[in-house]
Amino acid sequence: MVKRQPPAWASTAIWYSVYPLGACGAPIRDADGPGVQHRLPRLLPWLDHIVALGANGLALGPVWRSQTHGYDILDHDSIDPRLGDESDFDELVEACHRRGVRVLLDGVFNHVSSLHPDVQAARLDPGSPASRLFRHDPTRPDGLSRFEGHDGLVEYDHSHPAVADRVASTMLHWLGRGADGWRLDAAYRVPRPFWASVLARVQAEYPQCLTVAEVLHGNYAGFAWETGADSVTAYELWKALWSSLHDHNPHELVWAAHRYVAGLAEHPGSFLPWTFVGNHDVNRIASQVGRHDAVVATALLATLPGMPAIYYGDEFGWKAEKQERLGGDDAIRPALPVTPDLAISGAPDEPGRPAVREDAPADDLPAAEVVRQHQLLFGLRRRYPWLTWADVTVIRQNGKRLTWRLTPAEPGQPRGEAGAAGAPTGQPSGEPGQPSAESGKPRAQATALEVTLDATDRIRIQISDDAGVLFSF
Repeated sequence: MVKRQPPAWASTAIWYSVYPLGACGAPIRDADGPGVQHRLPRLLPWLDHIVALGANGLALGPVWRSQTHGYDILDHDSIDPRLGDESDFDELVEACHRRGVRVLLDGVFNHVSSLHPDVQAARLDPGSPASRLFRHDPTRPDGLSRFEGHDGLVEYDHSHPAVADRVASTMLHWLGRGADGWRLDAAYRVPRPFWASVLARVQAEYPQCLTVAEVLHGNYAGFAWETGADSVTAYELWKALWSSLHDHNPHELVWAAHRYVAGLAEHPGSFLPWTFVGNHDVNRIASQVGRHDAVVATALLATLPGMPAIYYGDEFGWKAEKQERLGGDDAIRPALPVTPDLAISGAPDEPGRPAVREDAPADDLPAAEVVRQHQLLFGLRRRYPWLTWADVTVIRQNGKRLTWRLTPAEPGQPRGEAGAAGAPTGQPSGEPGQPSAESGKPRAQATALEVTLDATDRIRIQISDDAGVLFSF
């Protein structure tokens, strides 16, 4: 098959991911007020912060009418009244585009709520057209299959043409209202030929649309190649990023980088991995490794190839852990303060994270400092856009000290593999969290960067080019 390359604009995309129901303070399981509650505009004061951070894309979690958490959809074609209406959506998209910020929507197309009208109709009449829209499971009381055992999530039967028509129609509708692309939730549960058919239809009408498939494990490049998706969530790299820091084991990162870069080389230029250190489904990175090492993880994110995304609140060093219970995701999906300044100050009467206590451990960097480090790192990423498609070569491993070299590789060109080679580099230097002394002066565009991760004692990272140190923390 002929696989298209991702849209050109995605090569310079840096995403800011938001879970709208939580971020906008909507009730998840409790009753809401009557009528439409216009909460979506609460994101508007945050758009300039997103740009100042260095991002140029807003990735929204589900905004469609749903029963509780947004992934139990009741209607793909209407905005959740807990968030607002279509005018609120239009206002947000227009405000993003005025700032040069792209908008990615979260497509929940594997399953719907068990209270969806079609599910209700299928229960009433198992022989109805509605019943044929869903997978069947004879072990269930209603005969309908559930997504990963969740009683409230009924799975579509993706072999049915009406399901393909419905998904394509929804994607095209919201692209027509100004969205720039789609995240495909639980894409790994959907047959690949389904995606190949639907995405071909969508891309034919909107060739600049970006599609990001949620895939947990396996051959990411193969998935993208067979489905036509532009991007795949790099969960294996995410796991290596945080656990290699948590365990002071850079060798895990070496192994993951080798597998990651080999995947990029399998179908060169055909897909752009979605890289991240946090999202709405996992523990906060600062809870995993502490605030200091969360900045180190962001430095790795900012320099590795792929399309980086930061989860809202991580830039302040927010901490929270996911729990296996009803409502166990709420802590990692909190409300945003009214303005970014309140998130930095940690005013006690706002819904963001509190300010650093006087007796806080040394690892608890002030939120303002964590933000500044993110700005430095994503500023570096924007200055070296070739990092998106970079070759990665490990040039030295010495105990718990690891150095790799990044060099430009054009989309569609073969990439090298991560592996040991070459000569040693210099020792880390500079003050923690400081750019090099030359960072304020004009310098030629680097054709290579070197990253040194030292986990011998307290974890340190240094990013440099041939002219000197660019970042050290």
